[in-house]
Amino acid sequence: MTARPRLLFLAHPFPPLNAPACVRTWNTAKYLARLGWLVRVVTPDPWLLRRMRTPPEFTEAVRREGIELVLTGHSWKLLCTSPRGIVSKVVGGIGRRIIDRLQIDTRVGWPQAVMTACRDLTPDDVDVILATGSPFISFSIAERLSRRLGRPFVLDYRDPWTGSPHVDRPWLPRVIEKERSLLKRCDAAIIVSASWARSIQRQFDLDYLPHVISNGYDPEELDPVPPHNFGHFAIIYTGGFYPPKRAITPVMAALRQVATLRPVGTAGGDWRFHYYGRDNDHVRASAEKFGLLDRVVLHGPVPRAEALAALRGAAISVVITTVLDDATAEDKGIVTGKIFDALGYGVPVLLVAPRGSDAESIVTSSGCARRFLGSETHPMASYIVELMAGTAPKPAPPRDYAWPAIAGSLDAILRDAIETSVMRKEVR
Repeated sequence: MTARPRLLFLAHPFPPLNAPACVRTWNTAKYLARLGWLVRVVTPDPWLLRRMRTPPEFTEAVRREGIELVLTGHSWKLLCTSPRGIVSKVVGGIGRRIIDRLQIDTRVGWPQAVMTACRDLTPDDVDVILATGSPFISFSIAERLSRRLGRPFVLDYRDPWTGSPHVDRPWLPRVIEKERSLLKRCDAAIIVSASWARSIQRQFDLDYLPHVISNGYDPEELDPVPPHNFGHFAIIYTGGFYPPKRAITPVMAALRQVATLRPVGTAGGDWRFHYYGRDNDHVRASAEKFGLLDRVVLHGPVPRAEALAALRGAAISVVITTVLDDATAEDKGIVTGKIFDALGYGVPVLLVAPRGSDAESIVTSSGCARRFLGSETHPMASYIVELMAGTAPKPAPPRDYAWPAIAGSLDAILRDAIETSVMRKEVR
């Protein structure tokens, strides 16, 4: 291994894409580069994607951090997330639905594009390959590149694959066997929570426990964002829902009680619930059910910077992993990225999650939150009223979940994968 180890990072979601997954992929590349890695990121050309954000400083940030971008095409352009033209959109939409039913990844055209983009790489250009999923097709690409280059490959699960708690249909045996094969052959596997690590180990009878590298917050991203001035006590939720497991219903039930305890015109009565995301209809229907339409503000999807400003100016951030009291081990492993932005700002979190969940462990140890079951609407209301009264202490951001600290653990895993691979070759 050279003095500066060389990382080939397969990251389908990567800035300037405006997606939550990009927080992890960008910080992985950024902070590994600062730890001395030569980072080469393989990602689709931005013209293929939707939901792009192209701040002028992004290109400069990539250059400043010394990150090299390898932009790829897509062999099946009609399956891209942003086909051009009405006919292409219709045909592409039909194609995506068909292959989704067959449990074929919609990025099926990406592997050949990656292999083409990486055709000139030699073993001297790479020490280790890191692939992040989803899309999990990147794991297969990493294995192909590993065989060609003779270099170790590491799998980074941002979410479980065939063990996902968000998928309610059975996986085909060939998909499960593919994941099993990749986990047996990879040089290391990483996932974001301890419960999910144990679940994957049990599911595939692995002789190792995947490493846990949680998501986190980047102080350099959060600090420059000014707080939004709501002018009232603001309760916010950012992101999507997956009914019936992840739904806003119990929070609305709690807010109905808050409205009774703190009516308009009384101390603490000037409050609103603000929603930022794509599920306006879900939130609106629940607000209407509980008579709270006048207390709810629907912002729709917004750029990340706007969501961060809202979070920094909020009095409470609501985070929901599942509203079901009787949760599975996979449900207990859900740790959404939005938790860490709230931790980074020291904003109190109202967490709806099962007892003994990884999310509960993170937020309660930081002193930034309280955890409630979905059925505990009255305790939720009491917590909100307590915060309105200003009696709860403001927590400090926990440094363990800042990306500079997280990257150190990731650095050690990747270096160990390289060293172990070298030792295996020497034994042979």
